[in-house]
Amino acid sequence: MTGLPGPTPADVCALEAGPGPQAGGAGAQPFLRWAGSKRKLVARLSKYWSDRYARYVEPFAGSACLFFQLAPARAILGDINQDLIETFEQVRENTSGVLSALACLRKGKAHFLRVRGVEPATLAPAERAARFIYLNRYCFNGLHRTNRRGTFNVPYGGKRSGLLPSERTLLQCARLLKQAELVPGDFDTVLTRVESGDFVYLDPPFSVRARRVFREYGPSVFGQADVLRLKRWLTLLDERGAAFLVSYADSAEARQLAGEYYVRAAAVQRNIAGFAKNRVRARELLISNRAPTP
Repeated sequence: MTGLPGPTPADVCALEAGPGPQAGGAGAQPFLRWAGSKRKLVARLSKYWSDRYARYVEPFAGSACLFFQLAPARAILGDINQDLIETFEQVRENTSGVLSALACLRKGKAHFLRVRGVEPATLAPAERAARFIYLNRYCFNGLHRTNRRGTFNVPYGGKRSGLLPSERTLLQCARLLKQAELVPGDFDTVLTRVESGDFVYLDPPFSVRARRVFREYGPSVFGQADVLRLKRWLTLLDERGAAFLVSYADSAEARQLAGEYYVRAAAVQRNIAGFAKNRVRARELLISNRAPTP
């Protein structure tokens, strides 16, 4: 790799093995960690999906764990985080380049800080994607946070932060991403493309007035105006003949979104402030205009 700081001559430059694919299906494990990921709810969320839907649409993609599990034939993935969308594009279009760049990166706080300090604009697209994946896998709790200058500033996650995705995982994810249109931008940008017969999964950042829920990309916040905007979109999606599923923290805001739709509660184990010793059981509401299969 030319742009990112590589290992010293004494280091062994090797790709670390990550979790493999889920057995018995066409899906794959996501190659990114993500704060607030719904990986533990995938089995519940999958009950709302059917192959009869024309397309799978997800405007708050994050790690896209449900997309990778379902492996839909056609999809639209969007996110306001343009670096995330570019990383998806590079994994899809230049998997070998991303793998080559990842193979020269190693775990460790000093190396993490050097990679974090590299200006992304100085890197080739595949190297930027590798940097994004590397920082995501080794940063604290899988957070993606930037300062007002747009600089990634999450600290190193320590020895228990996990491993880089394996070559097999990236290849499987690349294959599935070839079935998706990738759209950077606000959720409006994605939802305007929804048509009758589509299935839309919405997992927005939580805006809960009763407590602080940290799931922010940067200084801008998903606030109450966005919750109301999302509620209007649910009405529009229903009128268009599209199915939708929303997952949201059990709160007044979630009940505001729920309206007269089908609502089920799901318990999720969360880490307070990202520390395993502070695990708690939290409730999320699953809101849909279609009843799930039993």
